[in-house]
Amino acid sequence: MSKRNSQASKSAARERLRVERERQAKRDRTKRQVVVAGSIVAVLAIAGGIGYAVVQNSEPSAWDEAKTAKVVAPANTSGKNGSTITVGDSKTDNTVHLYEDPRCPACASFEQTIGETVNKGMDDGDYKLSFTLGTFLDGNLGGDGSKNALSALGAALNVSPEAFLDFKTALYSSKYHPEESTDEFSKDSYLLEVADTIDALKDNKKFQDAVEKGTYDAWAMRMSKSFDDSKGVDSTPTIKINDKVITNPTTVADWEKALKDAGVTT
Repeated sequence: MSKRNSQASKSAARERLRVERERQAKRDRTKRQVVVAGSIVAVLAIAGGIGYAVVQNSEPSAWDEAKTAKVVAPANTSGKNGSTITVGDSKTDNTVHLYEDPRCPACASFEQTIGETVNKGMDDGDYKLSFTLGTFLDGNLGGDGSKNALSALGAALNVSPEAFLDFKTALYSSKYHPEESTDEFSKDSYLLEVADTIDALKDNKKFQDAVEKGTYDAWAMRMSKSFDDSKGVDSTPTIKINDKVITNPTTVADWEKALKDAGVTT
């Protein structure tokens, strides 16, 4: 090979090497750009996800919205926002006032033991029954069962006072009252299952619609607020006879004595 050809070959080789290096450098730049772009997209996606989660978490729940929503008060109520429930046609001034929470196991025990006797005294005209219902156990235990059950009780009260009492009795019964730590009452289907045991509520489309649509959700929240504002009520059940808190009775005999001590003739 001549010297001239040898130099030409070397020059050609160097040129090919230069071109190949430029191509590789271009490929590397492109790769870096893709990686950076992908990283930016991933960061934006994560940030977007976090932002969405924050927005979701900061949005008020349906129950939060119900606190300020317009109240539809059930029939057979009185007072501001329908927060007064009084049952009984007696002309007597005697009133037994029960403060309860639907999820409360002690309330269920009271109902199962003495509830029938308490209702009979009202039917006999010995006193009127008044109810203030709270939902504090939802806050203590988590869930919405107390609120949802209270709203459903409003739907039953709209049917009649008798339907309200029967539904409340069924909810507190040993068969249907759930463990305190569970939240069965948060399910409309469960509440309607219990309601189907009551003639006035079974297959009652208006009642069922009110439960499923939450017609009385806002009323339930105002009733709960009324419970929270009640003086001398620190636990459930709290029982007042003629505005005086009594020791919770555990037997029918205890109940009859409490009435006698309060001056209620039976």
